[in-house]
Amino acid sequence: MSLMNLPQISALANLPKSLGFDKRPDAVQRWSPDLKAKSDNADNVITIYDDIGESWYSEGVTAKRIAAALRSIGDKDVVVNINSPGGDYFEGISIYNLLAQHKAKVTVQVVGMAASAASIIAMAGDEILMGDGTFLMIHNAWSLAIGNRHDLKSSIDVLEQIDTAMADLYAQRSGLSNAEIVGMMDRESWIGRE
Repeated sequence: MSLMNLPQISALANLPKSLGFDKRPDAVQRWSPDLKAKSDNADNVITIYDDIGESWYSEGVTAKRIAAALRSIGDKDVVVNINSPGGDYFEGISIYNLLAQHKAKVTVQVVGMAASAASIIAMAGDEILMGDGTFLMIHNAWSLAIGNRHDLKSSIDVLEQIDTAMADLYAQRSGLSNAEIVGMMDRESWIGRE
């Protein structure tokens, strides 16, 4: 911001009333008949272009943010664009459930990658679309654990429950058997557009 006093511009103050700046109604048709304004309902698009969940290095996409977006959208169809490396499983499953409970159609578009927890979110789409060169990645849950053998055993039990929940979800959406999905998760599978 400038602290100088700048002169006022008053060129428009003395214009004749007959002079106007609106285009003639037929101007676009006359000069560019194929030119049309883009109708983009961006008010119903949710973008997930970050890690899933907060971390020390990223603000991330949270269920709180998605819930607010869905409240703003209301009962209209929603499009969810995803390009995310994944993140927190519980934040991802929360976002999945929010989208799955939405009363109107949910279209998920993978525009880059939907990896790990982001692939769980992608499963919420009534329609799941993948662009050229995009990937969905599924794998077994990861965790950091510290403590004695009982603590570590407890962590393994929780990871097994998460893996089972993910496999059930992927199998339900893909039509593949749980055994096929478990094998794919064990191998950390990158699934491209077919």
